[in-house]
Amino acid sequence: MVKVVGLFVLYALLFYSANGKTHHHTFVVKSSSYTRLCTTKHILTVNGRFPGPTLRAQKGDKMIIKVYNKGEHNITLHWHGVKQPRNPWSDGPAYITQCPIQPRKKYTYRIHFTTEEGTMWWHAHLDWTRATVHGAIIIYPKRGSFTLSPPSWRGEWWKKDVMEIERNATIAGGGPLISDAYMINGQPGDLYPCSKPGTFKVTVEHGKRYLLRIVNAVMNDKLFFAIAKHKMKLVGTDGCYTKPLETNYIMITPGQSMDVLLEANRHPSLYYMAASSYFTIVDTEFDNTITTAILQYNGLYHRSPSPLMPHLPAHNQTQAATRFTKKLRSLASKDHPARVPLKVDTKLFITLSINLVNCSSKPCEGPYGKRFSASLNNISFITPSIDVLRAYYYGLDGVFDKDFPSKPPNAFNYTGNNLPQNLLTPDFRTKVTVLKYNARVELILQGTNVFEGDNHPFHLHGYSFYVVGWGFGNFNPRRDPLRFNLIDPPEQTTVGVPRNGWVAIRFRADNPGVWMMHCHIEDHQEWGMKSVFVVKDGANPQAQILPPPRDLPEC
Repeated sequence: MVKVVGLFVLYALLFYSANGKTHHHTFVVKSSSYTRLCTTKHILTVNGRFPGPTLRAQKGDKMIIKVYNKGEHNITLHWHGVKQPRNPWSDGPAYITQCPIQPRKKYTYRIHFTTEEGTMWWHAHLDWTRATVHGAIIIYPKRGSFTLSPPSWRGEWWKKDVMEIERNATIAGGGPLISDAYMINGQPGDLYPCSKPGTFKVTVEHGKRYLLRIVNAVMNDKLFFAIAKHKMKLVGTDGCYTKPLETNYIMITPGQSMDVLLEANRHPSLYYMAASSYFTIVDTEFDNTITTAILQYNGLYHRSPSPLMPHLPAHNQTQAATRFTKKLRSLASKDHPARVPLKVDTKLFITLSINLVNCSSKPCEGPYGKRFSASLNNISFITPSIDVLRAYYYGLDGVFDKDFPSKPPNAFNYTGNNLPQNLLTPDFRTKVTVLKYNARVELILQGTNVFEGDNHPFHLHGYSFYVVGWGFGNFNPRRDPLRFNLIDPPEQTTVGVPRNGWVAIRFRADNPGVWMMHCHIEDHQEWGMKSVFVVKDGANPQAQILPPPRDLPEC
């Protein structure tokens, strides 16, 4: 499956009858030895597993997860796609909703699953720790039977220490080393050296249907994924149902999860499941390798020495990526309605830019001897020394400002070529957007060609949202809203903003608290392409943020 560290899980038929159950788990973060690509190194893991443990629950269940940090690095955990109603204290992004869990310390996360159904994931949310610290979350329907299938992770592997890679890139100001391999369920696949024996295999019975749960946990790359000679049927994204979409391939961005049905209806044989990068930046080095797993039919038959390879779109095939994403629709049924805000009272327009800044002494390793940066509305987010949530809850001054601009400070031809040099340098601040409780929000995310355009997968914590529109070029506020889909737009928690294009999302701000929004390309987030929504309390006590837990980590 795709390189992005992903989850791919197939399960046997199970029946659950319990409702509103509370599940207890213990996570021990520690260093563990793993061998890939002919070499052995220590990586950060949870319970010694890579990928980490899969969490399973039913809709409406709760989880209590005790985390013990026995590693050498600070850590936090984020439950990607889980809304965490009124409880940002357990959302996880470091210095946004909590201070890190320091080595030899512990913290208990309390998770409440409400409307989510399907596949999501959890991951570390500090520096590059999520490269190896991540796992699947599978939420089953509240009633009835369902098929269990193992999560299928798209991930990646570096021969060098990932924390050193991130640290060196930060010091030097350039981009980090690209990975040495993509992986499916922790294995590179047999196209890489020393990897054939460990290649991940899925055994299927002819005539049966399987649910593939796919997560892109890769740090910086979008992925194409396909199965040789087999069509797939997408039925869910980010823990939300979609109208069934038959396809030969998927394009999945970092942070996204997808539920895909597979009919085992081909001639019994061996078939590759393969993933490769979708990369839109020109003249830039990227991992152009292919990771593979094997779909094998059960039974006695002549097995070819090499599985059949699927056709994957070319690395720069934006048309192929667009053909897939433009067909996404929410289920919009009686049991799973699309609650799209038809009217809005809060409009935001945010530009996404890659920036360059001068280095203080000697030249940096970024383009033109400069240092990479990134920004939203020309604000490159500075991470504070204590978390924003604590400062907001206790009214601490001097931690953040409440005046994040609702539109770009200066309008320009956002996707034009040869843009003015002064646009390269952002303003470095810690600014948040304050939303009234129950505000009906429309947010336009506009990509720019400042230094270089890219496809930016944007993730909003604490919420799902409806993708009501998208396009290439500059958003036109008069023409483009006329084409918005307000009937059955896809409901997601992470959306890819196309290179030099835009996306329009809508949501109701009905979850009080402090919630991060950021690009899920790890480089871009580290460079400052992130911000924070502070959603105020409602009048009813059930519409107000919960008090902080007693064991909240100190900075």
